[in-house]
Amino acid sequence: DTLRPEVPEALEEVRRFGILHIELLSGDAERTAAALAAPLGIPYRAQLMPDDKIAIVRAYQAQGHRVIMIGDGVNDAPALAQADVGIAMGAAGSDIALQAAHVALLRDDWRLVPEVLRIARRTMSVVRLNIAFTAVYNTVGLTLAALGILPPVLAAAAQSIPDLGILANSSRLLRQR
Repeated sequence: DTLRPEVPEALEEVRRFGILHIELLSGDAERTAAALAAPLGIPYRAQLMPDDKIAIVRAYQAQGHRVIMIGDGVNDAPALAQADVGIAMGAAGSDIALQAAHVALLRDDWRLVPEVLRIARRTMSVVRLNIAFTAVYNTVGLTLAALGILPPVLAAAAQSIPDLGILANSSRLLRQR
């Protein structure tokens, strides 16, 4: 029921990722939710039941928004599962919230939330590059094989090369930034 000191910094960093609408969905009393949301400058909804949270997530999704839900309790679990990305705060989180979420943070540190976004963005850029490389490589290879320029035995052997390229490119994710 108290604002953790790292939350304002973490939310500011989340906004730099382009996530502009941040809202507090709380089962707590109106006064408690207002006290938490006010210093962060975010809207809030209080005294919510699990079904209310799911309905809010679904409403945003119906409007075409991708929803990231962060929670730690039993009451958050259904909305964590419904969200496009559910993030459970692990150390203080309930087991059901951890199981319902797509991502489980092992520490109750809000600075990990922007780190999750950073890792996801890096991962997706590597995936896109891998797909583009494979598509170009296969298009060129199939064209050369269809035209008879590339013998079938060599074409079959050349099919392992993109796998090595993908592994090498993906290994970049192992380095911390």
